Amino acid sequence: MATLLTTPLFSPLPFSPARNRLSCSKFRIGSKNGRILNSNGAQKLNLSKLSQSRRFLQMGSSKEMTFERKLSVQAMDDGAGTGTTSTLSRNVFAITHLLVSLGIILAADYFLKQAFLAASIKFPSALFGMFCIFSVLMIFDSIVPAAASGLMNFFEPAFLFIQRWLPLFYVPSLVVLPLSVRDIPAASGVKICYIVAGGWLASLCVAGFTAIAVRKMVKTEMTEAEPMAKPSPFSTLELWSWSGIFVVSFVGALFYPNSLGTSARTCLPFLLSSTVLGYIVGTGLPSAIKKVFHPIICCALSAVLAALAFGYASGSGLDPVLGNYLTKVASDPGAGDILMGFLGSVILSFAFSMFKQRKLVKRHAAEIFTSVIVSTVFSLYSTALVGRLVGLEPSLTVSILPRCITVALALSIVSLFEGTNSSLTAAVVVVTGLIGANFVQVVLDKLRLRDPIARGIATASSAHGLGTAALSAKEPEALPFCAIAYALTGIFGSLLCSVPAVRQSLLAVVG
Repeated sequence: MATLLTTPLFSPLPFSPARNRLSCSKFRIGSKNGRILNSNGAQKLNLSKLSQSRRFLQMGSSKEMTFERKLSVQAMDDGAGTGTTSTLSRNVFAITHLLVSLGIILAADYFLKQAFLAASIKFPSALFGMFCIFSVLMIFDSIVPAAASGLMNFFEPAFLFIQRWLPLFYVPSLVVLPLSVRDIPAASGVKICYIVAGGWLASLCVAGFTAIAVRKMVKTEMTEAEPMAKPSPFSTLELWSWSGIFVVSFVGALFYPNSLGTSARTCLPFLLSSTVLGYIVGTGLPSAIKKVFHPIICCALSAVLAALAFGYASGSGLDPVLGNYLTKVASDPGAGDILMGFLGSVILSFAFSMFKQRKLVKRHAAEIFTSVIVSTVFSLYSTALVGRLVGLEPSLTVSILPRCITVALALSIVSLFEGTNSSLTAAVVVVTGLIGANFVQVVLDKLRLRDPIARGIATASSAHGLGTAALSAKEPEALPFCAIAYALTGIFGSLLCSVPAVRQSLLAVVG
């Protein structure tokens, strides 16, 4: 109260400014009795004895002051209550907005899949949906721009959700890798590793130098891209919430193994929460550690350790638990099936990212499309050729053909061929991305590729989403070109492999 009284009491005093400043340092206000005292404690002035002409200096009696304080406190409480209600309302609205927008995308992906299956159409349904969304946005933008902006704003929470959790959707193939590579001979495994590592470097060089060559010909000046919204970091509340879910569900599944009807459903909560926990912890690691121990590796290792612990505690062993992680049965899904169920929505979300950067795509169309097309064709046919030269089994070679294409579309591509190992496909794609994420920046510097456009296109064309995330974290100016090339590489690869003549030519090269 002393602080509150000082300014009103002293500011109107009939002192000169200089004297007022000097006097202020010598006085102290007694808030209880309204007296002004000097530094020695002697009374100098009693406000109650002032004449009527000076009563404007007083703040009021003690009862009036108490009443005013009550009103002030009550107003603050009312404001705090209103603020809390307003914040709660905003949070509820934000969650509802996310659920509705994400639900529409997931429902669209599901119905497109069912329609394509019913019509026996061998073309990625999500890719068709992406083209439809992009076309609608472009039409609205040319006729009613406000409608296009409204659609973008409506689906932005879903887009950010997918972007935030994107690496998590790649993890199931790594978790079940011990099961998928069990029947592959060691010699074939070494050949696959050679093709993956060497193929990544070759694809990076082809895409990067193609972009540089085209840029020298067209001489288009680089302009600023549209700002890309970034998802929010993970909170401590999320970490503890998922930890609680893991502990409760793990203990429940251990003592009641069929409490949810089947073992896969019973294991789903703790396997899913262990995967999410691994990803949250992995993203929070220092940058130096993440260069070696990528969040996806941490995520997969967390899930495998949880499966190992449950298999040991229950006496069932590791293999049955991993089998429950990814069942590939729609009526009895596991944690991996839930995560991979978002892959179709990832493809649909490409439409929004491409529409947001449509001006950039138009301006640098020559560099982007030429580099993506050349790199994609080179990646597919060089993989087929090298697989034949090193003597890799044809079925395994076909399974790793889309090594530089994102998992969501790579699985659609290999489904067009017969006798392929989809788990191996997903694992090879993820490993390619991890190689790119760890080494892309160093290799680009060694190759003296300084241009942001060339660096972005080369990274996304060779290491898809994981390489894109790694490069854009340190070089944000390359992010738009990474995002565009990342989407277009998968799109063009899917379109190319959808042509029967192209598939036959690839099989002919494989042998």
